[in-house]
Amino acid sequence: MWKITRNIIIALVIFLLITAGISALSGDAKVKPVSVSEIVNLANNGKVESVQVTEDRVLATIKDSDTKLSATLGKNTEFVTLLKDNGISAEAIRSLQIEYKQPGWGSSILSNILPILLPFLLISLFIYFLMRQVQGTNNRAMSFGQSSVKLSDERKNKVRFADVAGAKEAKEELKEVVEFLRFPQKFLQLGAKIPKGVLLLGSPGVGKTLLARAVAGEANVPFFHISGSEFVEMFVGVGASRVRDLFRKAKRNSPCIVFIDEIDAVGRQRGTGLGGGHDEREQTLNQILVEMDGFETETNVIVIAATNRPDVLDPALLRPGRFDRQVVLDLPDIKDREEILKVHAHNKPLAADVNLRNIAERTPGFSGADLANLLNEGAILAARSEKKDISTNDLREAIEKVMLGPKRASHILSTAEKKVTAYHEGGHALIGAVLPEADPVHKITILSRGRAAGYTMKLPSEEKHMQTRASFLDEIAALLGGYAAEKLVFGELTTGASNDLKVATNMARKLVTAYGMSDVLGPITFAEPSETVFLGRELGEHTNYSETVATQIDAEISRIMREQLERATEVLQAQRSYLDAIANKLVAEETLEQEQFYDIVKDIVPKDKIGPTLNSTVVPAGVQPVVNEDTSAASAIDAETKSV
Repeated sequence: MWKITRNIIIALVIFLLITAGISALSGDAKVKPVSVSEIVNLANNGKVESVQVTEDRVLATIKDSDTKLSATLGKNTEFVTLLKDNGISAEAIRSLQIEYKQPGWGSSILSNILPILLPFLLISLFIYFLMRQVQGTNNRAMSFGQSSVKLSDERKNKVRFADVAGAKEAKEELKEVVEFLRFPQKFLQLGAKIPKGVLLLGSPGVGKTLLARAVAGEANVPFFHISGSEFVEMFVGVGASRVRDLFRKAKRNSPCIVFIDEIDAVGRQRGTGLGGGHDEREQTLNQILVEMDGFETETNVIVIAATNRPDVLDPALLRPGRFDRQVVLDLPDIKDREEILKVHAHNKPLAADVNLRNIAERTPGFSGADLANLLNEGAILAARSEKKDISTNDLREAIEKVMLGPKRASHILSTAEKKVTAYHEGGHALIGAVLPEADPVHKITILSRGRAAGYTMKLPSEEKHMQTRASFLDEIAALLGGYAAEKLVFGELTTGASNDLKVATNMARKLVTAYGMSDVLGPITFAEPSETVFLGRELGEHTNYSETVATQIDAEISRIMREQLERATEVLQAQRSYLDAIANKLVAEETLEQEQFYDIVKDIVPKDKIGPTLNSTVVPAGVQPVVNEDTSAASAIDAETKSV
């Protein structure tokens, strides 16, 4: 509203200024309009001192007076002729000091044309201000073909490799790219070709964009960055035009780096759409391919792209000459997590009891972005409690908040639901503690958080890069521990085990189809149902095995699930007293930390498992094995969503 009011005020001020200008230029304020005959009569009586005649106007100066008389002269009328016709002698006419003056073009416009155009000018000005408010600064109606690439000012925010914690192997690969940019002749004189592109692969939040900025900062070259989705528009040819514009700008600033984030938005495999192979996205991709490996081979422009979906990229992008190098960024291990935490904690006041090593132990599977968010959430929690520094409890609370969401204080369970949830979580924890290959338990609670009515936190006791069949089966049994506990104690099942069953089934399927760990089907890998890139998950799915084999796979998965359920039930039956003790403690206190839990079950837990687990200052907790993407959810947290 204020912007519209401001524009109206500006228009009024302009109107007043124009009006004042017209008044100032129109003549003296003492000019009195009269008829021509009056001026002639005064001249006849000798009262006129001088006369100024223009094309259509007469301005007479009266003797012994400051007053001037103005009269409109008729068309094609001569003032001298008019005086002669009224009987004024030639001598009297000469004494009048008649001056003929041609009007200036500026005065003519101001006095005649501008008063007519002024209303239209003001209306146009008002409409212009209104249109500016509607369109804003993002009006790009006339610049479709120009790329929205941004040139970073690295002088203000220069990132170095030292600012990137972890990712040692990736940084070593990218250091060579820096050498290519800084000292190209070093490689050219040996006949080496400077790489055209580097593809950064990794999960969201692992630091792909930060690494690209670090390369530009180390090489001290311009850094252009753009998202892949910014190329594609509904108008044909716009994407290709933007690609040409991008590389035109890059070549003018070479040597430089062009960073394309989320390149899978425009670099997906060609010829897979329903509309044929000539859509706008494919034309854009074709232009990228030409610019990266065209006829111009001397340009010192390196393209760095990032994606977390390398499986959908077009093969032409990945061949040598385009993206020559592919750098994989893994999730950070415990050492890298500790370094990342130190980087993000340097400007935050931490309490004396905070041990970042312990926080790193509790965050397996966290990316760099997750860790940054963890410390930020911890700072917010501390500020909410009017604290001056961030404590360990704040960070532990932040970990659970990042994993599961905020606490649901309003989600209060009834007494019966508390008891069911306590036995359910106790079943998870007891199986996880007793089975030798299951991950140790760190926390149990029946307090609602996010969509979970309760959860059991289990973290690995050491870094794992491979996983055995026995550990898979123990984790499946631990996941089914809640299901088995409900059935054993109450003889009835609830919806709380839905997520457990989903995760356990996926693990069993991976065990059979991906890792060849089935005794029945043997060492055979069965590919996941493949999907056509643009047809969705159901329209284009097809498998590389028969329906008979699919039936055998389903039967084997079912057998594994039943066997592990029976195994979990047997453990709970044998250790029923411990299950009751855990459940009663949870009902009374709602949350059990690691020490409290192991005080209850220490007599039945294997000694080699309980010893290092409780020594949090020594034992690192690592990420889940990279061989199974689905195990992290099961091993880190067993969370249940209940319809209560």
